[in-house]
Amino acid sequence: MIKVEQEKGLTKDEILKLYTKGFTRPEDFKIGMEYERLPISLSSFKAIDYWNDCGIKSFLETFAKEYTWDYILDGRNVIGLKKNHDTITLEPGSQIEISAEPQRTVFQLKNKMEALDEAINNILAGSNITLLNYGVSPYSTHKSINIIPKKRYKIMANYLWGILSDVMMRETAGIQCCIDFKSQEDAMRKFKLANKLSPFMTAMFANSPIRGGVDTGYKTFRGLSWINTDNDRCGFCGKISEEFSFEDYIDCVLKTPMIFIQRDNLYVELNGDITFEEYMKNGYAGVFPTIDDYELHANLYFPEVRMRNFIEIRNHDCVGGDLKYAIMAIYKGIMYDNCAMDECEELLKPLQYKDYSELRYNVPKQALQARVKKAKAVDYAKEIINIAEKYLKQAQTGEELFLDSIKEYTMKGNCPADILQKKWNSVWNKDLEKMIQYLLSVN
Repeated sequence: MIKVEQEKGLTKDEILKLYTKGFTRPEDFKIGMEYERLPISLSSFKAIDYWNDCGIKSFLETFAKEYTWDYILDGRNVIGLKKNHDTITLEPGSQIEISAEPQRTVFQLKNKMEALDEAINNILAGSNITLLNYGVSPYSTHKSINIIPKKRYKIMANYLWGILSDVMMRETAGIQCCIDFKSQEDAMRKFKLANKLSPFMTAMFANSPIRGGVDTGYKTFRGLSWINTDNDRCGFCGKISEEFSFEDYIDCVLKTPMIFIQRDNLYVELNGDITFEEYMKNGYAGVFPTIDDYELHANLYFPEVRMRNFIEIRNHDCVGGDLKYAIMAIYKGIMYDNCAMDECEELLKPLQYKDYSELRYNVPKQALQARVKKAKAVDYAKEIINIAEKYLKQAQTGEELFLDSIKEYTMKGNCPADILQKKWNSVWNKDLEKMIQYLLSVN
């Protein structure tokens, strides 16, 4: 049992400080990346289990020993590794996520990621495991993928509603981009623009059509799974309105049903019975909220774009090669130049909230061919790339080179999934091994 506490008050002012502490001088802006991949067997293409002989637990322990990283533990179970500001962590179905210390340029970020990747590959060399740059498990489905031994994931799996929540948790892998802001006004401008860009970016990088060994008919089955996961805590935060503030974002979090409370290693499952707002007013069973409770609850809120003491842009399928850095380059080119933001805002000005909402629902199946009023998503996507390229060139850092990989697709009206589906239904003759070999060749 959690010890009953004396009543304490948690105020919005205390919560607000979690966000305002992120204010950063523009000359110190960096870009961060969270990069998830799917561990699969090279022979069977099945998902690798945490407990398998030479499985994910064994990989983490071997990596920690070889490179002197510290364990991240849940009870006695190793669920991740950390060293300085870098982490290797696990998603619920043993997907492996690298989160590297943010860097000033995409070149530096790539160097950091490649160094971590080389170390990972050294441990995996000679094993039957590969990490696949792809958005959804290509063969194993959630029914045969176990949740790792992390208590909160098991509670989440039991709670999250939506017909594809198990797919989202156990089968999918994505890439997230993290950007800085200098003030509340700057943060809210970037937050709203990132939300408006998100369905176009999801379409550009759609890379998960083949799931369970079959063509699903969707370009991003991962994107579909998020649409069908707990709409209380997923989707757009707010209405992407012109008037939005940290307090408005906090209110959205406060009105979201709570999943559990944690004190040390003890958990009380709330099963959505109360919102955090109600918890702040009345407590729960003699327990009253702390700032740690709010941070935990905010981390169990999964909008397309999430506010922290930075902005986390979430909904991109995992992709290989320089495509993953193209995601970073687009956001850096747009979000770190006021004129670039002006141009993007003008481009998207004719669209209303309902247009973005409809697009979000249509993109998983149609990707860049999804209609937006009288145009298609691809028409906007091309302009988004052009704007990012223009301002990256003006910055004279050379980072516009990272856009070449996505231009190969978008300027021809394609996303990665289009190529996979075309090959799957022709030269590969629905042969999963050929698709896996292709994906590994473009990693």
